[in-house]
Amino acid sequence: MARYTDANCKLCRRERQKLFLKGTKCFTEKCPLESKNYPPGFHGASRRPRISDYAIQLREKQKIKKTYGVLEKQFRNYFEAASSKKGRTGDNLVKILESRFDNTLYRLGLAPSRKSARQLITHRHLTVNGKIVNIPSYILKAGDTIQVRENSRKLQIFHDAMKRMKDNMLPSWLSLDKANMVGKFLNVPERADIQFIGNEQLVIELYSK
Repeated sequence: MARYTDANCKLCRRERQKLFLKGTKCFTEKCPLESKNYPPGFHGASRRPRISDYAIQLREKQKIKKTYGVLEKQFRNYFEAASSKKGRTGDNLVKILESRFDNTLYRLGLAPSRKSARQLITHRHLTVNGKIVNIPSYILKAGDTIQVRENSRKLQIFHDAMKRMKDNMLPSWLSLDKANMVGKFLNVPERADIQFIGNEQLVIELYSK
């Protein structure tokens, strides 16, 4: 499977917006976007091309894909699944992305970034409803319980995460027992409750052509 191996900060610079791909670094002065708010490359600082409607729609799609760490085929499948559900396709698409296991782990604060969350999941450090799940794209359902495995609780990454996580940082659709490293996916969030990077409606327009 294809995967991006270059610097994550270049992705943010390409979009000229923080996608929060590097965890705590994104909130500090070390974030390259603080001093280089222009696309990477030799001509990045001086390039100001005219942007077509199609290019704007494409950039929104790329931005969302990069934020959630989703490849094109998988993203297209999410769009088709969102289209087949009742309600607005854009809202359904956002809900599907937010229900991913790796994203939920990140939202719970158990991982500093979605990339880190994917690594923890594939290394079998987490369970869902008592069973090991090593698939980052696993879609959670209302009432699902996420727990750090007993032998994995000694890992420093989890202890650092619990120190960093504050109660007021937790989304309304999640709950977290920091002492036992147990999180719960209370319900599928409503679109209005989700802080989303990107305009999903532009993506819908792109795929509808």
